Amino acid sequence: MIEDARAFLASLFNAAVEAADPVAAIRAHLPERPKGRTVVIGAGKAASQMAAALESLWNGPLEGTVVAQHGPVAACRQIEVLQAAHPVPDEAGIAASARLFALLRDLTEDDLVIALVSGGGSALLPAPAGMLTLADEIAVNRALLAFGAPISAMNVVRKHVSRIKGGRLAHAAHPARVVSLIISDIPGDNPAHVASGPTIPDTSTPQDALAIVQQHRMTLPAAVMEHLASPEAAAAGPDDPVFARHEHHVIASARVSLEAAAATAKAAGITPVILSDSIEGEARDIGLMHAALAREVRHHGRPFATPVVILSGGETTVTIRDEGYGKGGRNTEFLLSFAHAIDGLPNVQALAADTDGRDGSEHNAGAFADGESILRMRAAGIEPRTHLMGHDAYSAFDSIGDIFDTGPTGTNVNDFRAILIR
Repeated sequence: MIEDARAFLASLFNAAVEAADPVAAIRAHLPERPKGRTVVIGAGKAASQMAAALESLWNGPLEGTVVAQHGPVAACRQIEVLQAAHPVPDEAGIAASARLFALLRDLTEDDLVIALVSGGGSALLPAPAGMLTLADEIAVNRALLAFGAPISAMNVVRKHVSRIKGGRLAHAAHPARVVSLIISDIPGDNPAHVASGPTIPDTSTPQDALAIVQQHRMTLPAAVMEHLASPEAAAAGPDDPVFARHEHHVIASARVSLEAAAATAKAAGITPVILSDSIEGEARDIGLMHAALAREVRHHGRPFATPVVILSGGETTVTIRDEGYGKGGRNTEFLLSFAHAIDGLPNVQALAADTDGRDGSEHNAGAFADGESILRMRAAGIEPRTHLMGHDAYSAFDSIGDIFDTGPTGTNVNDFRAILIR
């Protein structure tokens, strides 16, 4: 039987992360060496780790550039690693996007482009389309983050104000062949939505982007709205002959990682249940849903018998309702809502964390919670409800020492939630 619940939950998170390890994932999907050059491009939170993994596996000459976020990166010998800002784009990202386009000039049919794509690439590759500016792209990004749009909807808007997203980067590599290796952080694993699909053509239209803006009542700069209404916002679709020789592979995803966590739980003698790998919605609402399920199991032994660990993934959202908000991210906000709803419930322990090792604005991956979390916060002088309403979940959990800090993991398959009920 489990003696240390938190160590057990952390072991499940570690198993999930290990299942998305870039070396093993890339090894299974290595393309054949071309007659000509092999050029590597890429972007995302796992970009440098993917590049280092490819270098360790590739038998032949290699060149190229990938873009990672500011902070620690994996060391590469042949592939250049640039760094840019996430989640709000910066000038370094503009320069990095230009560098990737430059690498794709003058390629031939004999050349191979390997694209290493992971979550976070949307912010890391700003390239404003038409007459738009970096300030316009930043305004779009901030609006999308604040209004709580699902990630798939966010990326539809992003790719129609960009000259690099929506398959445009791969289009620039013509006539070379492009093979995209993708670590998915998107519910449902649609490769066209990971990092806004810089190498994957998409079927969405500028009209779809405008509809999303209207649905979520976003306020965007006039120049952005004018661009979305213009023909220039359209991108090449999957039927464009430029993409005929291209291929893509989702090499790691939340589904595979949750299955690895479930296997670890089973080996420890705890029955695992995977709810879903693609849960979306407001973080605090998803927290309430998980708490209701935990109470039903704890009080009535249904729909699952104890002991059980409930696993889920996907990407929740946090809608910022005013200008004043605190520290944290969607996983800690989920968990603070969950903790409120299980207040006083014994024998329930939970972990919620982002698999890239960073949840929102702070350094932590996530946090732990149980039926006494709210009591301990109040004893520490914290009013949890105030922190939840102010989007300051990090401070609430930090006050009782329940932050879960892993450092960068080198991969990104989105949210990981594990709830142990005994």
